[in-house]
Amino acid sequence: MPEHDIVILGAGPGGYVAALRGAQLGFDVAVVEKEAALGGTCVRVGCIPSKALLESSERYLEAREQLAEHGVVAKDVELDLAAMQARKARVVKQNTDGVGYLFDKNKITRYRGTGELLGGGRVAVHGDEEQELTARHIVLATGSVPAALKGVEVDGSAVVTSTEALDFEAVPDSLVVIGAGAIGLELGSVWSRLGAEVTVLEYFDRILPGMDLETAKEALKALKRQGLAFQLGVRVTGAAVSGKGKSRRVRVDLEGGEPVEAEKVLVAVGRRPVTSGLGLEAAGVELDDHGRVRVDAGFRTRAEGVYAIGDVIAGPMLAHKAEEDGVALMERLAGGAGHVDYDLVPAIVYTDPEVASVGRSEERLADDGVPYRKGVFPFTANGRARAMGRTEGRVKVLAHAETDRILGVHIVGARAGDLIAEAVAAMTYGASAEDLARTVHAHPTLSEIVREAALAVDGRALHV
Repeated sequence: MPEHDIVILGAGPGGYVAALRGAQLGFDVAVVEKEAALGGTCVRVGCIPSKALLESSERYLEAREQLAEHGVVAKDVELDLAAMQARKARVVKQNTDGVGYLFDKNKITRYRGTGELLGGGRVAVHGDEEQELTARHIVLATGSVPAALKGVEVDGSAVVTSTEALDFEAVPDSLVVIGAGAIGLELGSVWSRLGAEVTVLEYFDRILPGMDLETAKEALKALKRQGLAFQLGVRVTGAAVSGKGKSRRVRVDLEGGEPVEAEKVLVAVGRRPVTSGLGLEAAGVELDDHGRVRVDAGFRTRAEGVYAIGDVIAGPMLAHKAEEDGVALMERLAGGAGHVDYDLVPAIVYTDPEVASVGRSEERLADDGVPYRKGVFPFTANGRARAMGRTEGRVKVLAHAETDRILGVHIVGARAGDLIAEAVAAMTYGASAEDLARTVHAHPTLSEIVREAALAVDGRALHV
């Protein structure tokens, strides 16, 4: 019976990063993963492939419609979707191979199969070869899968999840996206750029629920200008597939409204944690009301020696959050004080323009009764943005009205996902808007927009 210091169930961002940090700290680490390729949903069928398609589709649209403004005339631009998908597959393989290389480098043992808790520090591995492992510490890092929507049956062909929507062999003439969160908007953008007529349906009366409302409204305007259609505040009650081959259609029924018809339907209504088949109940691991594993501040479950991280516990279902959970847990197991501040986990939507956010929104501050001031600065007033031809968007900095401490930063615009890192660093160290405003920013850069927004908190923006 193989024995290890730590056995981790799942090789996604949480699991594999935890394994790497554990090995760095001197632990004998093993990982149980059912897929042949390492990296989990994020690397194989999520973050990485979607960003590859977003990048490729953006290049295609730029060549067709935007390069002429720069004096670059690209004639007879054609789409080779097979080549685009092949590039995406290469990018994914480079990343999964990279995780495999790191496992070998750090002497991490990998078991192929699914894991089941047996209690008493034992894990059964169900796969081609049935095994039983023992460990002092067992970590649940099994991630999440797309959530289902009542009344809408996913068949993987006409009605799909994000996994299948990454692998369309042809551009659908029309696509209905159910859900206006990050996944729905990103994949909707991909297929819209490539020629599909995209309609987004959202239960709430806004897109990007949970993000700063004013910022979400700016993103909505931009996406509408790109040709995406939206029906907000609608409830989907069912979906029916009719016809075969090229005549196959999907009718999406709406409560109190006219049905919407399309060639394909993408269900993107969130994700749910993977907790079934793990032997949790028998091992004494408890779930909360949302089906997530219940843990304390140190990632400990009710079962002795069993921990959980990432999407299976409370908090944002984001790859970087899972990674930080994994690092913090390993450092705690090594006697350190690992910690993750969930209030400072940035959220990014990789549409064009990108949307990025960290900290509290204006709505949250108002609900909490926190006095605040805000500074807003537009991309249109930035020299670098003009030179790039990317003047759509704005940066908003929210600071405490009395202490000036930064409480939230919200960006819609080019490279927002990169720009938000400065805000996260500033807020991590308790910076004020004045601190950010007095930090030297290189010129000409997009980062100057962040500085100007910080200046605007005190009414001192320079270039407006």
